[in-house]
Amino acid sequence: MSPCPRELWFTAVMEIEPPIAYLERIRAYYLGLGYGVPYRWAQFDDVLFTVPNKALSQCRIGLVTTAAPYRAGRGDQGPGAEYNGDAKFYSVYAAPVARTPDVRISHVAYDRVHTSAEDPNSWFPLAQLKRAAKEGRIGEVSPRFYGLPTNRSHTTTEEVDCPGLLREMQFDGVDAAIIVPNCPVCHQSAAFAARHLERGGIPTVVMGCARDIVEHVGVPRFLFSDFPLGNAAGPPHDKDGQEITLNLALDLFKSAKAPRTIVQSPLKWPGPGGWKRDYSNIELLSEGEIARRRAAFDTQKSIARTRRDEIKTAE
Repeated sequence: MSPCPRELWFTAVMEIEPPIAYLERIRAYYLGLGYGVPYRWAQFDDVLFTVPNKALSQCRIGLVTTAAPYRAGRGDQGPGAEYNGDAKFYSVYAAPVARTPDVRISHVAYDRVHTSAEDPNSWFPLAQLKRAAKEGRIGEVSPRFYGLPTNRSHTTTEEVDCPGLLREMQFDGVDAAIIVPNCPVCHQSAAFAARHLERGGIPTVVMGCARDIVEHVGVPRFLFSDFPLGNAAGPPHDKDGQEITLNLALDLFKSAKAPRTIVQSPLKWPGPGGWKRDYSNIELLSEGEIARRRAAFDTQKSIARTRRDEIKTAE
């Protein structure tokens, strides 16, 4: 193969856009909305790493999602719905994979401008995993998938949610886990979950779109797709792209030799450009829009708080 001419190599390098710096973007956004002390993201120096004890073709794979089960009477939860605090869930859940589950992501801050969440396969790769099992690439899919809450509290995530998730997966005899977050805080929760599952003997791969958050916390294996949030399992309405994405994640169980292994998907976002500029960019918002967003966010926080208090009272 002839060497790449220097000018072509330079052009290719220059065309690679860096990923969104979500940590800084979100900090500036909430300060711009008028909130006080910036959120403190989790960070660990040590990252656990468990080697699979059997071939992937013999493994029972469990799917972990931050998507919420659809519940009637909780407002609009469909594709493109505005942020819906009433649709949140606050405890780990497990549900059968036998039928196509109805899970939604209206309760989290995915990119609502450049993607609509119309295709669940772009953020909930159950269909892809079932095909992988049918083709013999994995042994089987766990009989249940697992819902992981997106608590901002490090303590609750680490001491309540993650142990609950591990218990459910151990009950089902899961050998390895695919974890798919959607929003920025989801990515932190996913990293906590990976850490806890690895400690419990279950190897993990996180599939995500917020690279700096996952790197900041630290995970054993991470497949990064440079797409708008809400598309960690591949481009929407693109079966081939989604299968490529899942296969890249599955390959990490074998190829990763040490913690903090990161592979970036070669796939490019098929939609219009500008999404990296637009997401939660306070500099692009007018004073009126900032006020509207602050009011809307306060309303949704209040709704979510009320729902959470109702659940605690019932318990």
